[in-house]
Amino acid sequence: MARDQIDMTPLQSRDELVAWFEAGCKDPSEFRMGTEHEKTPFTLEGHRPVPYEGARGIGALLEGMKLLLGWEPIMEKGNIIGLYDVTGGGAISLEPGGQFELSGAPVENVHQTQSELMAHLAQVREIATPLGIGFLGLGMTPSWSRADIPVMPKGRYKIMTNYMPKVGQYGLDMMYRTCTVQTNLDFSSEADMVKKLRVSLALQPVATALFANSPFTEGKPNGFLSFRSEIWRDTDNARAGMMPWAFEDGMGFERYVDYALDVPMYFVKRGDDYIDVSGSSFRAFFDGRNNNLPGERPTLSDWANHLSTIFPEVRLKRYLEMRGSDGGPWGRLPALSAFWAGLLYDDVSLDAAWDLVKHWTAHERQALRDDVPRFGFKARIKDHYLFEIAKECLVLAHAGLRRRGRIDAIGRDETRHLEPLDRIIDSGRTPAEEMLEKFNGSWKGSVEPAYAEYAF
Repeated sequence: MARDQIDMTPLQSRDELVAWFEAGCKDPSEFRMGTEHEKTPFTLEGHRPVPYEGARGIGALLEGMKLLLGWEPIMEKGNIIGLYDVTGGGAISLEPGGQFELSGAPVENVHQTQSELMAHLAQVREIATPLGIGFLGLGMTPSWSRADIPVMPKGRYKIMTNYMPKVGQYGLDMMYRTCTVQTNLDFSSEADMVKKLRVSLALQPVATALFANSPFTEGKPNGFLSFRSEIWRDTDNARAGMMPWAFEDGMGFERYVDYALDVPMYFVKRGDDYIDVSGSSFRAFFDGRNNNLPGERPTLSDWANHLSTIFPEVRLKRYLEMRGSDGGPWGRLPALSAFWAGLLYDDVSLDAAWDLVKHWTAHERQALRDDVPRFGFKARIKDHYLFEIAKECLVLAHAGLRRRGRIDAIGRDETRHLEPLDRIIDSGRTPAEEMLEKFNGSWKGSVEPAYAEYAF
């Protein structure tokens, strides 16, 4: 989330909340994709966390990026906390522990996503390398304790840091030690949204396994392939999870509104100030019953900001966010967009994917999601290993991208971006299992080599 919304139009009715989602419907010819990825900054000397302050800190990195790109700075109480491309729509922002996020601009195809990523990484290196900063492409910091990690100067994160330990075991780990890659995709209608949401929720464990690479905590194997995914199982279950009700009759924008209204809030932003309203529902705020803002009604920006603090495996905004994947090395990041675009942006593949999952029960979907962080491809649903499901999904994604027919400058379609996932399927192992093999072999029981092998 690059910057909090600032539309102060007061809300009068629940219908306006539903209309906010409906405004996201687009003609298929207008469909776009956006890719967001986070990477962990580290000092090239000593592989330590990078503080915000100082001549070689995160603030200095953002100032350098501002001068290089000419993007608009996002400021909070005198600190630069992000950058926004007014022309293209992309943004750079900071996660709580300094994780450096690119929120990519909406683009037409995966080729453009890859080009955007390559340009971004070249620009970041140009500024970061002289500052002695590198970036790590893993789902979780492999060697640092939570106490090692600096806190970025963003008001919303202070409120979340205070609230998280009240509602789950791993909220602070999620905030300060994890990185993800996400893909955002459009829908044409309410019915199209529902179908894509159901398919992507059911199949999110496939993406989790394909991108699993967070098997280390504080220098040692943690017993999981995607500990980042495990963390989300006990972060804050009032705002995370598989949303089983999304598969029930009557699912639509109104049902999601009713869900979001009852999710506890974190904050309300007024001017430059974040007002702590943690634990109180948006419904109470909507009814003028927020104890910290008595009698006050929310605005459109309050609604949009609240929606950004809901964390299910697939999140509905004015598009759908795929949230189940560990961050990874640069060569694998466009593959996530290719995977989901191939499944969801082609009607034949979307129908086939629905046929694959429509008979799964809520209990079976949840059990698969619960098992995948530890077992990866070896997790099971009904009488199938997840590996078999993943293999079938990749076939569908290939077919969908071929039918999309988006060609690059030398005549290749978007299936080329699936090649990293093809190699994973061919090996039969998640990326985390490969890393664990190195840890027990050539890395000689140390995670330090990761800072070279998985650096951007």
